[in-house]
Amino acid sequence: MDQSETDTDAVRVQVVSAISDIDRAAWDRCANPVSGLPEPSYNPFISWDFLYAMEASGSVSAETGWMPRHLVLDGPGGQPAGVVPCYLKSHSQGEYVFDYGWADAYETAGGHYYPKLQVSVPFSPVPGRRILVGSEDGAQQRQQALAVALAELASRHQASSVHVTFLSKDEWDALGDLGYLQRTDQQFHWQDQGFGTFDGFLASLASRKRKAVRKERARALEDGITIEWLTGADITEEHWDVFYQFYMDTGSRKWGRPYLNRMFFSLLGESMADQTLLVMARRNGRYIAGALNMIGSDTLYGRHWGCNEHHDCLHFEVCYYQAIDFALANGLSRVEAGAQGAHKLARGYLPATTYSAHFILDPNFRHAVDDFLERERQHVAWEQQALAEHAPFRKSGS
Repeated sequence: MDQSETDTDAVRVQVVSAISDIDRAAWDRCANPVSGLPEPSYNPFISWDFLYAMEASGSVSAETGWMPRHLVLDGPGGQPAGVVPCYLKSHSQGEYVFDYGWADAYETAGGHYYPKLQVSVPFSPVPGRRILVGSEDGAQQRQQALAVALAELASRHQASSVHVTFLSKDEWDALGDLGYLQRTDQQFHWQDQGFGTFDGFLASLASRKRKAVRKERARALEDGITIEWLTGADITEEHWDVFYQFYMDTGSRKWGRPYLNRMFFSLLGESMADQTLLVMARRNGRYIAGALNMIGSDTLYGRHWGCNEHHDCLHFEVCYYQAIDFALANGLSRVEAGAQGAHKLARGYLPATTYSAHFILDPNFRHAVDDFLERERQHVAWEQQALAEHAPFRKSGS
C-alpha cells in the first residue's frame, strides 16, 4: 500500500494495489450512497463486488495491462471519505473512449504516452460517477482533493496523462474547472415516457417505424425460438458456461482476444446474481444466443451479446426489445444498451451525451489536445442534433 498527501488541503490519499485492500462496505458507502444525492441511484458497475470480480478473476491485472492503483481519501475515524477506481495502463484497449491518435502523435513527437492513468470501470462503457465521494457535506472539497491526487500520482509514475471516462456531467463540469480537458461522445439510450407496456411504447412511434418493429420481433422468433429471462438463483453455472461460449465468439470477432475470462462470470454470479439479467434465446431445446445485462435502481444496462446460430433480427430482439420489455415490467425508467450504434435509433434508443475528462501533463501536448477537443465537441453536438431529428417517435399533433 502506497501513500501520498496533498499538502494544500492537509488530507491523506492512499493508493492501493487491489480493491480487496479496501473494506467492501466502506467502498460502497462512497460509490452508491443510499441517500443525499440529487437523484440517489444504485449503479452496479462501481460497486465493490463488480470491480472485485474483475480483479479476482485476473481479467484486470498488471499482466493484462490494467494495474489497479485505486485512490482512498482518509476521512474521520480512519473511514474512507472518497474512493476512485483507477488503473495504471500500458495500452488503450478496453476503454471505449479512443485516444490511439493522441498516443501516436505524442510518440511521433518523441514523447512516451504510456503508462497513463485510467479512471474507469474496465471494459464497461457505462456512464456513472467516478470520483466517488459519497453524499455528505464537503463532497466538493473531497472531489477536488482526489482530482489533485490523481495528477500527482500520474507525475509520480511518470505517466503522460489521467483519463476519467464515462463520468457524470456534474463531475465533468467540476473537473473542467480544475483544469482537466473535456471530451464528449454519444450513446443511444431508451427512456420510459410513461408507456406502461411495450404496446404503449409502440403506440408512440410513427406508423412506419411501429410496423418495422413489429415485423422485426416476429421475424426474430421464427423457427420456434423462445426467450427466457434469468436472474438471481435461476442463473446456474451451466448458464454461464453457455453464455461464455457466446461471449467468446463475439469477443474473438470484435477484438481478437476477449477481455473477460470464464472465472469473472462465476464471481459475478456468486456476488451479484440479483443485479444480473441473462436474456437467453432457445431453439430445439438448446440455447442459441444470449445477452448479459446488469440491473440498477432505475436503469437496465445492456453489456455483452453472443450467439452460436445466426437468425435475422435476433440480435435486435434479445438486446434491445427484450431489454425494453424487462424495464417496463420491472419499473426501470431507462435502458442503456452499450457503446455506439446509430442503428439503435430506429428502435427507440435516442442519442445521449457521454463525458470524459483528461489531464495532460505536457503543456505543449495539452494545448494540441485541447484544440482538437474543442472542435470534436462541436461535431458531437451537431451530429447528436441531426440524429435526434430522425427519432422514430410520432410528431406532436400527428
